[in-house]
Amino acid sequence: MTILLTGACGFAGCEIARGLRAHRASWKIVGLDNLSRAGSEANRAGLQKLGVKVVHGDVRLASDIDAIGPVDAVIDAAANPSVLAGLDGQASTRQVVEHNLLGTVNLLEYCRRHRAAFVLLSTSRLYSIPALCALPVEARGEPPAFGLVPGATLPPGVSGAGLDETFSTAAPISLYGATKLASEALALEYAHSFGLPVWLNRCGVLAGAGQFGRPDQGIVAYWIHGWRERRPLRYIGFNGSGAQVRDALHPRDLVPLLIKQLECRDPAAKPRILTVGGGASNAFSLAGLSAWCADRFGWNLEVLPDRQPRPLDVPWVVMDAALAQRTWDWAPATRLHDIFDEVAAFALARSDWLAVTGGA
Repeated sequence: MTILLTGACGFAGCEIARGLRAHRASWKIVGLDNLSRAGSEANRAGLQKLGVKVVHGDVRLASDIDAIGPVDAVIDAAANPSVLAGLDGQASTRQVVEHNLLGTVNLLEYCRRHRAAFVLLSTSRLYSIPALCALPVEARGEPPAFGLVPGATLPPGVSGAGLDETFSTAAPISLYGATKLASEALALEYAHSFGLPVWLNRCGVLAGAGQFGRPDQGIVAYWIHGWRERRPLRYIGFNGSGAQVRDALHPRDLVPLLIKQLECRDPAAKPRILTVGGGASNAFSLAGLSAWCADRFGWNLEVLPDRQPRPLDVPWVVMDAALAQRTWDWAPATRLHDIFDEVAAFALARSDWLAVTGGA
């Protein structure tokens, strides 16, 4: 099997490439990346040593994709993954739409021509922001963490286990979320119209060693590296408490699922859309991560409260992967503290990582 992996030199793409190489050594992997992120070149060299062919190209340019030639499957891990994309001055709105949506169009056309399977790494941030903010949550414990109020009436698609595939995707969901939701819709139409195997995996927060940490993406890496370097850190919104909760998933844990999807001989028998996150057992608050950092590194930092809310922030997002468990026998394998430990060990070895990868 020959696989085109877009965004191959990013954190998720690089981990997936390593995992595929380890589990399916006979597969040929071609990585496509525009190398726009600081740190990408380091990953490029590592992938080439593993025998992954890395092509410098951009998913926004159909000619760059077409030049690769026929493949059996595409795994799309290329994106501008920030929920603030197009709003924070780091990228224009047109760049966000072209990268995350036009890139999907180009890849789907490529798959149509070559009869290739298409796997999209989608996101938890395509769920409705008003619906998420309306969830009945309360901050509990010390350090504080938001959790669903016991016994409260919950909307469809949410339980103590997290959000499932049926939770509302009604706007607003951010420009980033909208491009990913539109990409999903297009992929499903190509599957229906042209008989393509299409799989859409809605990932929660991805985390692990070597991630390009920034405040708006790669928060686990940013926080642990920042603590290691004694940088100023802030709890933004939610009264500056740090109680907002996410769940962490190591991208290498996706590899067994991706392999099953690519080798599936009866796509119609499996659900095309899955929520794939670390789940309730891998959920954490920022305040909880701070407490872990203080214990791991042996010092406290004063994390300043910034109580000004931001319109796209949500208090609680945990992904319920029960459907993936039932239909694909998949569950995350890496425990939360093992993810944290891995990132901390990397932070101790690479004290310059935030500066190198643009998280300064």
